[in-house]
Parts: sequence; C-alpha cells; structure tokens
Amino acid sequence: MAEAEGEHVDSVTELRHLLRTVKTSLELAILARAPGDLVNRLARAAGLLDALSQLPTNGGPAREMAASVLADALSAIDLWGIWEKGRTPTA
Repeated sequence: MAEAEGEHVDSVTELRHLLRTVKTSLELAILARAPGDLVNRLARAAGLLDALSQLPTNGGPAREMAASVLADALSAIDLWGIWEKGRTPTA
C-alpha cells in the first residue's frame, strides 16, 4: 500500500508540474500573439489539468481522463515550442 501511495504522490507532483508548464506556455503564447487555436488548446489543457489536480486520481472519472489530458497537454506544449521556435530569430 505504501508503494501505491508513493506512486500517487509522484503522479500528483508530475501533474502539478505539468500544469505550471502549461500555464507558463499559455501566458507566453498570449503575449506572443500566438494563433487562437494554439492559445485555446493550451487554455483547455490548463483548465483540465487544474480540475484533475483538485480531484483524487486514484480512481473514478479523473483517473479515466488523466491519460488523454496529459497527452493533450504535452502535445500542446510541443506545438507551442514549435511555433515559438519558428518565430524566434536566429543569429
């Protein structure tokens, strides 16, 4: 049981870390005037991650949604990075 609790703490920590990363990406995307679709995707991921971080993820609907929400958030961060890199001048 202690091992399962440790895994739960790790997943909650990872979820919160990802949430901070998505929120930061969202703020930067807004300031950079990124396309609306990208901003909306980051905002959706941030909202869902925030909601999941408030719910127990060891069972129920939150656990069922977690994998797809995490995948969407990671994808949105990747897309933001690609868009930002494409707009950053290189010397």
